[in-house]
Parts: sequence; C-alpha cells; structure tokens
Amino acid sequence: MSARQGLSGIEGLLLDLDGVVHIRDKPVAGSLDAIAKLRAAGFPFRFVTNTTRRPRRSIVAGLADLGLAVAKDEVFTPASLVRERLAGRGLKPLLIIHPDLREDFAGLAEGEDAVVIGDAGQHFSYDGLNRAFRALVHGAEFFALARNRNFLDADGELSLDVGGFVAALEYASQREAIVFGKPAPQFFQSAVDALNLPARNVLMVGDDAEADVGGALAAGLCGALVRTGKYRAGQERGLTAAPTLVADDLAAVVTSLVEE
Repeated sequence: MSARQGLSGIEGLLLDLDGVVHIRDKPVAGSLDAIAKLRAAGFPFRFVTNTTRRPRRSIVAGLADLGLAVAKDEVFTPASLVRERLAGRGLKPLLIIHPDLREDFAGLAEGEDAVVIGDAGQHFSYDGLNRAFRALVHGAEFFALARNRNFLDADGELSLDVGGFVAALEYASQREAIVFGKPAPQFFQSAVDALNLPARNVLMVGDDAEADVGGALAAGLCGALVRTGKYRAGQERGLTAAPTLVADDLAAVVTSLVEE
C-alpha cells in the first residue's frame, strides 16, 4: 500500500512542533516549505505541543523568528487547557512549573486547591515537590501538563522530562494525575474540535512514538511518525497499534497528502 493510499480520507493535520517543525531554534529541513504548501492548498492544521517550559506567547514569537507566522489560537498547549479548567472552577493552584511558564497563569490567585506540575527543569526542588505531595495528601486536585519520559535537549542528547516527577508524586501520594498534554485524549480532541473534523479524518504528525502517535491512535486519530527530532530507530515497534505512516520528515508526509 502506498503512502497516499494509507492516508486516504485525511482532511486535517495536527503538527507537533519541537522535533517536527523545528529543533531548538532551527527549522527541520523542508518543514517550512511543507507548511506553506498546506496553507496554499487550503489544508487545515493546528500545532500541538507538550512544551511546558515556554508560554504560548513565546512559542508563537519563536515560530515567527523562524519565518513562520502563526496565530496564537493555532497553537495548543497543555497550560492553556489547565488554565481554563482552573479559572472555570475557581481553583487556586500550587504551580510546580518553570518560571517562564508562569505568565500563562497570570491573574490566577495561587493556593493549594490543585497541584499543577510541568517541566520545571533545574527549578524542581525537594521542598517544592514535598509541598505538592502534602497538598495532594490533603485532597488537592492533581493536574499534570504532560507526562513525557524525555525530550531532545540542546546538546543533542535525551534529557529527563516531567513524566518521572509526575510518577514520583503519584507513587508517594497514591493519587493519579489528570494529564492535559499528549497523550491525553482530551488534548487531541480540543485541537480536533478546532478543525471541525471527525477525529478519524485527522492525522497527528510527531516524533514521539508514545505521546504523539500512540496517543493519537488511542484517541481515534490517525498517526504519522517522522524520523526527525527525538525519534530513535525501531520505536514504532513498541506501539500497541502500528502508525498510519512512518515517514522521513514532515515534508514527506505533506507530499503524500497534497498533490504536486
């Protein structure tokens, strides 16, 4: 079966950012042209990212620096969804997050109604995690912005992501976090809803076999795994269901979708 046949019925795309569109501050080869081709063809898409060290404003500005003009509402982040949940329910959060991300929660009174944990990097501390643990023991709600195992760091090596810290708090508190980023089904669905398409007609393109592709497939979407970014050979074999497509990069996926 050809790639084009395998993508029959796809009407919209969800695109991961880091590792698919860019790697740190450099675009992945062919990615910007591929996105331009999608726009020219009127093919709808949104960007979905588990990045929890940068606010959405900074993500959009960074894409602009690459030469990619993107509207804020085209980018879906876990922080934006958690903020909506907190504000809608009047919850005061205990934020275990990177300082740069705090602007996405500006205006919310802080407290210990809910623990919100993201990738705080070097700002993780025993005292902060212990305060979160105690809040959970006393009944605080538990929200994780993501639970990725690792990410591709600036030195080209994989580094520890927030998932291990989420697991530690779950183990200690005997509570399970509600996850808002990939692979949570509601994260994919929020972006799918913005496309106004059935999930089965939307293709998630990512470099993380587990969170991007496995999560999308479990949520009823199609999933394309690209061999860029954090991808490591053979990772697709660890998935419960086979990816809809495995491609060299985003450009190859778009070529399979959009007629020349």
